Amino acid sequence: MKFTKYAGNPILKPNPAVAWESLCVLNPAVVYRPEDGLFHMIYRAAGNDATHYIYLGYATSKDGVHFLRRSPTPLIAPDKDGADGGGTEDPRLVRIGDYYYLTYASRVFAPGQYWKNEPHDYGFHPEFGPHVLNSNDTETHLAVSKDLLHWKKLGRITNAKDDDRDVVIFPRRIGDRFYRTSRPSLRYGKGYPNRKPAIWIAESTDLLEWDEPLNLLYDGTEEWESLKVGASCPPLETKDGWLLIYHGVSATDKAYRVGAFLLDLDDPRKILAKTKNPLMEPEFPYETEGYYNGCVFPTANLVKDGLLYLYYGAADRFIGLATIDFAELVKELKEGRL
Repeated sequence: MKFTKYAGNPILKPNPAVAWESLCVLNPAVVYRPEDGLFHMIYRAAGNDATHYIYLGYATSKDGVHFLRRSPTPLIAPDKDGADGGGTEDPRLVRIGDYYYLTYASRVFAPGQYWKNEPHDYGFHPEFGPHVLNSNDTETHLAVSKDLLHWKKLGRITNAKDDDRDVVIFPRRIGDRFYRTSRPSLRYGKGYPNRKPAIWIAESTDLLEWDEPLNLLYDGTEEWESLKVGASCPPLETKDGWLLIYHGVSATDKAYRVGAFLLDLDDPRKILAKTKNPLMEPEFPYETEGYYNGCVFPTANLVKDGLLYLYYGAADRFIGLATIDFAELVKELKEGRL
């Protein structure tokens, strides 16, 4: 069983007429709102500037396939003199009660066009200063909105020394706690139970302050996830457990592929089932030719009329859509047939 990719992919491409999204659009967050009958997409975008500032744009759709951009300016932009000064990347979005919570990755400085592997001097070299000034590593930030249009940035929610991203929040309290997964890229090797970057899980009472220590959830067992693994999309609740889509990267070909877990409803630190084989992998030119060749990177999923919609970044350049029968996926995952 595998996801079926939309025949008209990519569903969103760069817009050459608008500078801040002229080079790439990728890695979107998407929710469906029954009250207005629309799919709402918040997507990562960048223009063709050498510094490579990264923004979040906004689009809507009536059918989940054909999206209309809603603004000539970014929905959320980096504060270039602030903690998210380098960009607002890879959004993940959940609705909890009447509010929407958005996690996004950021750096203190814009990363430059990273696929070119060119040296980049950020101009700060404090001997004893904050780690991120020298490393420009990733932190993950939280923003909140009531209408998806007006956002309040609340600041970082990950340890600035962890180079942490791929943060996805569970869409409700479990007991009296909130849970999130993330991939702290520097937590591996000596002193850690994992030998490569892995998926960790954390708890909180308020979504902003997260408890230490983090708990290791999964560090990859298959060849297609032998370099690193990370959570992809916000978990979806089913009667059999939380369905969590994740990605794995192979040490052999460096390609990104897609898998899934079922986590315990009452204790998401417990994995009940997982896929052995990938549910999706790069195969078409829009996934194999871009700024990261060989990449399908899901960041949003939702269920409508029994169909699971999976939105993903393709080769760090485009946005694609794939679908699968939701109930059948959960059934086969639970029964260990994937």
